[in-house]
Order: sequence, then C-alpha cells, then structure tokens
Amino acid sequence: MEGLPFEGKNGERLRYAVLAAVLLLAVFLGVATLKGLSELRYVGAGLQATNTINVSGYGEAFSAPDIATFSFSVVSEKSTVAAAQTEATAKINVITTYLKQAGIEEKDIKTTDYSVYPQYNYTTEVCAAGYPCTGGKQTLRGYEVRQTTTVKVRDTGKAGDLLSGVGEKGATEVSGLNFTFDDPNKLQNEAREDAITDAKEKAELLARQLGVKIVRVVSYSDNGNYPMPYYGRDVAYGMGGAENQATKAVAPELSIGENKVTSNVNITYEIR
Repeated sequence: MEGLPFEGKNGERLRYAVLAAVLLLAVFLGVATLKGLSELRYVGAGLQATNTINVSGYGEAFSAPDIATFSFSVVSEKSTVAAAQTEATAKINVITTYLKQAGIEEKDIKTTDYSVYPQYNYTTEVCAAGYPCTGGKQTLRGYEVRQTTTVKVRDTGKAGDLLSGVGEKGATEVSGLNFTFDDPNKLQNEAREDAITDAKEKAELLARQLGVKIVRVVSYSDNGNYPMPYYGRDVAYGMGGAENQATKAVAPELSIGENKVTSNVNITYEIR
C-alpha cells in the first residue's frame, strides 16, 4: 500500500528520522537525570548534621622578632621653599648613604611624609586707652620642610647603632623603634596548626570512647592572639641632630626578647 507513511523509500527515511529523534531524546533524558541526581546529592550534603561533637584546641608558638623599624625626620627652615628643600634633601642624602653603607637595602628605606609649611612671627598690638584693639599681626618668616622616613632593619642587632648613627648624620628626630615580624602571619599560622592538631586528637579520642566514627567537619572558628610588636625606648634628638651635641651619642643596648603567640580553635564534627 503506497499510502502508508513507513513504506517505500520515503517511509524508510522517515523511520530513520524517528529512530534518531528517539535516541537523541533518550540521551537528553539520561543526561538530565544524572544532573538532577548530582544536584540532589550536592544539596543533601549541605543539610545540617544532627549528630555532632564539639571540641576545642589550643596551640602556641614562640619566636624572637626578626626585624626592627624606626622613623627619623629632617627639618629645614629657610626664607624660601627652594632653599629649605635643598637643605633637607642634602641631609636626607647623607643619611640615606650612611644607611646603605650600613647594609640597609633601598627597598627598606621609605619616605612616609613630606610636608612644607609657612612659618610666621606673631606680634601683639598694644591697645590704646579708649580705642578697640586691632589684634595681633603675623609676618612671614620663611618655610619649613619636613621629611619623615621609616627604616626597616633586618639585622636587629644593628638597630641601636643605626639609631645613634642617623642622629649624628643630621636627623632632627629619631623615634618609634619597635621589634616585630617581617611576616606577622607566619607565627600565627604555626600556633593555629598546633591548635587544630590538638582539637583533632581530642575528637578522635572522644569518638573512640563514644564508639562512633567521625564523618566530616561541620563548623570551625578560631580566636588567635596575634603577635604584638615590642616597642623600644624612643630616642629623640634636638634640632640639628646629635652632631651639635658636645658628646657623641651612645648606641642604646636593646633586648628584643621572644614573643609568644597563641591560638584557640573550636571545631564541630559530624559523627555516625
């Protein structure tokens, strides 16, 4: 019968087309089913655990500070900005050369402030009897240039000598000495790792005592005691630095000691 849709050459082509469509539909449904199961498994894994144990861990780490930092300023006052800048730059160049010769790398010498301020002389007007006072009068005296530099000392044993040295080379003020860590997170990470190990051991012991097994970590929190810098005694020189003093400044002896960092963690485990 020529009229049937699946007979003849046209019917054969139609049968192949239908078969191909069925196969594509089956593949699509299979992929969709697998994706749905995967998403279902993922969503289910995030359900809140009902059987849990909670343990705390404590860790600590010790280390001596590995760097020292301090700041110094040079101040120059002249009648013009250009003259004040020239003098301040000359002082800075002398001190920078001294620091580099002492082993301080250029990357560890950083300008943290540079300012220019007009300086005035103030005079008070004398009020005549019966007349209102006109107030004081200010007269421009010149300009002050101030440049502040922070220095990082990687050999902490040199800190005391460098403090005295920059003062002798013309620094107006030297202050802010403190001992700290070049990588402040390193010691904290060591203490945290110790605390997590402590918590795991407690959890494993508790699980054995309860006759259960640990499945996974449900929650975690920590409260670390981060290392604080040790501040040495501030050293300050008068205008012109120690070079104007009658005696040479004596380098202070500084004890940097050792810092302790602690970490407390709380971990909740799912059990079964």
